[in-house]
Amino acid sequence: MVKLRLKRCGRKQRAIYRIVAIDVRFRREGRDLRKVGFYDPIKNQTYLNVPVILYFLEKGAQPTRIVHDILRKAELFKERASS
Repeated sequence: MVKLRLKRCGRKQRAIYRIVAIDVRFRREGRDLRKVGFYDPIKNQTYLNVPVILYFLEKGAQPTRIVHDILRKAELFKERASS
């Protein structure tokens, strides 16, 4: 099963997160299938590769709770419902 989840990057006390599609059997810092965006909680910046995220969601990938909230704030689910 594939999940969309956060992968921690950056340095100590200055974390940024990559949003990745990853197999549930791999650990958080493990090998990912594809990088689909990033999230910086300090600057509150988000970059999302929307076509790739929609592709993984259509194939059955489950976003984690935090990633789901990020996608909802970006109104990605409204785009998915209209297409």
